[in-house]
Amino acid sequence: MLDALRERAGASGVMSYADFTDTALFHPELGYYRRDRRRVGRERGTDFYTASSVGGGVFAALVRAAAERMLGGAEALARHTLVEVGAEPGASIFEPERARFAGIRTVRVGEPLDIPDRAVVFANELFDAQPFLRLRHRDGAWRELGVRVGPGGALAEVELPELTEDAVRVVAGIPSPWLDGFTLDVSPAAERLMSALLAGGWRGVAIFPDYGKPLAELLENCPAGTARAYHRHTQSNDLLARPGEQDLTFHVEWDALAARMREAGFESVTLERQEAFFMKHSLAELETLFARAATSREPALMGRVRELLHPAHFGAKFQILSGVRA
Repeated sequence: MLDALRERAGASGVMSYADFTDTALFHPELGYYRRDRRRVGRERGTDFYTASSVGGGVFAALVRAAAERMLGGAEALARHTLVEVGAEPGASIFEPERARFAGIRTVRVGEPLDIPDRAVVFANELFDAQPFLRLRHRDGAWRELGVRVGPGGALAEVELPELTEDAVRVVAGIPSPWLDGFTLDVSPAAERLMSALLAGGWRGVAIFPDYGKPLAELLENCPAGTARAYHRHTQSNDLLARPGEQDLTFHVEWDALAARMREAGFESVTLERQEAFFMKHSLAELETLFARAATSREPALMGRVRELLHPAHFGAKFQILSGVRA
């Protein structure tokens, strides 16, 4: 991995954070998301736990019910293919729901997008896993941070002598923060990925659960930035430790992603807390789950629903950006 980072940095020995995170996460052989290992879950050796890890098929059932309502009913849903983008290795979490759709496709990291004309496109925590820039406000201007690869392989955060092309575009659209030294983590790569997902003119529903904040909130409440690392269920601010062996993530900037959806012709583009999204679109399915939990021998079922909806768990931590293109 150090050799790969040296190559990416070139003769200067310095690269942008976008190049560093791209190499650490997506190097074809050594990147965190390219290595053949289990990353998500509560088992020993995993690094983080997410809504799709909740057992019993509850999350998939709620997403399916939401897509059904947004499309106008079960018959409409049956004409659409579920496309899960960024799926972890193994069977799709939607396999128990296969009969409700025209089909199911999974697109894993590195695989080409193949979205049919009628689709429900779903991606769980995909955008927060993209390469990102780090910007820091100093002396009245935004500066871009990068990573230096030292002669002995030591990695250090440095300030780049000038902004990269992506950083120039980002800085042009954001105001100065209230605090000098303010750090902002943003991802033009996530915006490009959103445009790629929505390209081709397919019709249907897009559902994207993730965690993030509007730009105004990022500039008001996150002076140290939002980027962090996860390794063996431990959060760290040391982004340069164990490149390729730890997850690197950040809070996505929802305004930019929602704008890309509207530009692509999506209507009813809405950002809601996960709890509110499921209460609005999946209420009938929730009532079915509550009834099952009350009358069956599935004592864990209610706990799984609570984990997805309760504000102390995933209900408030995650938001869902969604829209329809008819």
